[in-house]
Amino acid sequence: MPEETTQNGSHSEPPKVEATIKQNFEKKDIDDNKLIACLSYIGFLFLIPMFAKKDSKFCQEHAKQGLVFFLAGIALSIIWAVPLLGWLIGFVGWILMLAVGLAAIIKTLQGEFWEIPVIGQYRHKFNL
Repeated sequence: MPEETTQNGSHSEPPKVEATIKQNFEKKDIDDNKLIACLSYIGFLFLIPMFAKKDSKFCQEHAKQGLVFFLAGIALSIIWAVPLLGWLIGFVGWILMLAVGLAAIIKTLQGEFWEIPVIGQYRHKFNL
């Protein structure tokens, strides 16, 4: 990819894409609800922020992503039932799910929204 040259002859680099999706959450919403929002990534506990904090945009985004994360876990469990190859995929998948879940909880407790790669984009399918 060719570099762009500015008027003074120097080279400029192409803009970098951020991995974290910027959301417009109010600071008060984040501070008041981040503990409840982190429940979104612990199994079916995504239901707590989903229904208890309907007025919190921060909780709702995490709850929708937690729902998708939960459904991915169910799909992984079904794959695990297939002998041999399914066991291998399931084992590796559950290790990955554990790591991603912990990362999502940490980001949530830091007051950030981190879209989980591959599956996080599907949270927009749910209008709760």
